[in-house]
Amino acid sequence: MKMAHRPRRLRKNKSIRSLVRETELSTSDLIYPLFVVPGVEVKEEIPSMPDNYHFSLDLLLEEVAELVDLGIEGVLLFGIPKSKDEIGSRAWAKDGIVQQACRKIKDEFPELLVITDVCLCQYTSHGHCGIIEDGYVQNDATLDNLAKIALSHIEAGADMVAPSDMMDGRIQAIRTKLDQSGYQDKAIMAYSAKYASSFYGPFRDAAHSAPEEGDRSSYQMDPANSEEAMREISLDLKEGADIVMVKPALPYLDIIRRASDQFNAPLAAYNVSGEYAMIKAAAKEGWLDEEETALESLLSIKRAGAEIIITYWAKKVAKLIQ
Repeated sequence: MKMAHRPRRLRKNKSIRSLVRETELSTSDLIYPLFVVPGVEVKEEIPSMPDNYHFSLDLLLEEVAELVDLGIEGVLLFGIPKSKDEIGSRAWAKDGIVQQACRKIKDEFPELLVITDVCLCQYTSHGHCGIIEDGYVQNDATLDNLAKIALSHIEAGADMVAPSDMMDGRIQAIRTKLDQSGYQDKAIMAYSAKYASSFYGPFRDAAHSAPEEGDRSSYQMDPANSEEAMREISLDLKEGADIVMVKPALPYLDIIRRASDQFNAPLAAYNVSGEYAMIKAAAKEGWLDEEETALESLLSIKRAGAEIIITYWAKKVAKLIQ
């Protein structure tokens, strides 16, 4: 039988497959999250996120040096404070854990892109992302504190802030605060379409940020909604976001695709802790090949349209790429 079209011709061997490959992963696509904690000589593996660690400031630079050697160009910092209170005041303290980490990293590795998570959940005694009054997270009362956090991170040397709280208007509040303080050139990466997901469990263990009561469904997005995500992204861009994000990534590839098609703006996706932990657990049981599954997952995120991928696989994938 004569066939004019034989797609398998372009799959015959590795060299041909590589030649016609449509999507490639690069270390420049990847941002690696880091968890910084008080103390000395702390490098403790996070049980639900194997191969990821809590680092004290004195050991943080060793990890960062390895990332730089691997060609990873950016990190996203999360801090766990010494103490918490109702309003999360340690989040904007000049001697806060993230602020100290920013200074140390930028002193040693000035070319590394340092992005900081801006939120209150790790810092509040109740574990919610804003100020609580009458049992409800108050949106407008939270905005000034978020802006203070962002400014404190930038003053400490951060290149970019990433607000993850999902309060309405927080991008405008942060942009205004930074501009008024002379930081017009500092960028904002907005967690724009952040869903109230079940995939955050291991992260909440890592960041000690689980809410004491209730959940975050009154401010994070309903997983059923797609149009709402487009509205949230549009609002953040209008308020001054430089990069927008979809979180989680794998269960929301359709949202990433829609955002990529609809908006002419840099798009990030967060390959979250639950996505990571599932593959790790399956690989431990021998049910999946860890490296191949990780690569396939990240390729799917990039193929869907994300230009920036925040992922706990960054180190492993960078080694595979090298």
